[in-house]
Amino acid sequence: MHRVRVPNRLIFALVSTAAAVSTIAGNSEVRAQQGALPTPGFHHLHLNSVNPAAAIAFYVKAFPSTSAGTFEGQPALRSPNNVLVLFNKVETPPATQPPTAFWHFGWHVTDVRKALDLYKQQAQTLLPLYTGDAGGTVFVSSDTWPGTGGVLGLTLQGIADAKAKGIKPVGGAGFAYLRGPDDAIIEYQGNMPVERFNHVHMFQDQPFCAQLWYETHLNVTRDARPGQAPRTEANCRVERSPDKTFPALESAGMHRTPAVTSTRFGDVSFFWYMNQGTAPAAPTRGHLMDHVALSIADLDAWIAKLDTEKVTFLERPHTVGTFRAVTIEGPSREAIELIEVK
Repeated sequence: MHRVRVPNRLIFALVSTAAAVSTIAGNSEVRAQQGALPTPGFHHLHLNSVNPAAAIAFYVKAFPSTSAGTFEGQPALRSPNNVLVLFNKVETPPATQPPTAFWHFGWHVTDVRKALDLYKQQAQTLLPLYTGDAGGTVFVSSDTWPGTGGVLGLTLQGIADAKAKGIKPVGGAGFAYLRGPDDAIIEYQGNMPVERFNHVHMFQDQPFCAQLWYETHLNVTRDARPGQAPRTEANCRVERSPDKTFPALESAGMHRTPAVTSTRFGDVSFFWYMNQGTAPAAPTRGHLMDHVALSIADLDAWIAKLDTEKVTFLERPHTVGTFRAVTIEGPSREAIELIEVK
C-alpha cells in the first residue's frame, strides 16, 4: 500500500477553511437567533413633570380606568392593560420645544361624547380642532368633513369638493384632544369597547424608513395598509406632501402624508406622520415626553443583537429599581428604553 503524503500547508489550509465555515455558520445561527427574538411589549411612557402627584391625579380624574401607584419607587399611573406612565420630578417646566419625535399620547374611551361632556364639567382645557373653513373649530373630529382614502383629513380643495357635493359631517365617534399637565397633548378617541392607554403618536423625519428601522432592530411585524407595497431601504425616503389637511390642532392644518398607520408593541400602537417642520427632530431626553420603554425577556441577547446592528446606545446597562435596562436611540432621536422583565 502506498501512502500519500499531504503537505502540511495543505492540511493547515483545509483546517482553516473548515474552521472559517464553522465560524460563519455559527455567526449565522447567532444572527438568526437574535433576529428571532420576540417583539417587545410596551412597558411605560416616561414623562418629566414639575408635580407628578398632581399630574397623576389629573389622569385618574380624566380616565377613571387608571389608578395611582408606583413602579420601583417612581410615581406611576397604571392603565388596566398593564401599561404604565411613569413620572420624573423636575424643578422647572419640561421642554416642549424644539419639536422632537414625540407628539402626543392617548387613550381609547368608550364614548367620546360622554368624555367630552365630562371634561367640560371638570373644566378641563379642551383643544379645538381647526376645520379649514373660515377659521371654524370643533372639539370632535367627526363634527367636520370626513377624510378619504385612509387619510384622517381633507385638504382645502377636498373641503371645497365635499361642500360642493353636499357631504355632511357624520358625527358620532371621533378623536379629540385635551391639554394636560406640563403642557401635554392628550388624545381621547371613541367609541371603543374599553377605556385604555392605546397609543403614542410621533413625527418621523422619514416615516417609511423609521418603519424599516423598527422592523429590523426591534422585530416589529409590519402592519401595512391593504394594497400598499412594502417599502425597502432603496425607496423608503419620500417627499412630504405639500398639502396640509384638516381637522388639525394648528390653524394652518397639518401634513398627514406620508404616514405609517400602526406599529404595535403589545396592544399599544405607535403612529407616525412626517416631521412637520424643516429641521430634524430634536432629542427627546429632558423634554416632557422623555422616552418610551419596551419590555423584553433577555437583555443580554438584545444587547448583542443591537450591537451587531450598530444601533446607537444612549445608556448602556443600568437599573430601573431592581430591573436591568438599556436605552437606545430611534431613527428620529427618540429615546427607547428596553427593560428586562422576566
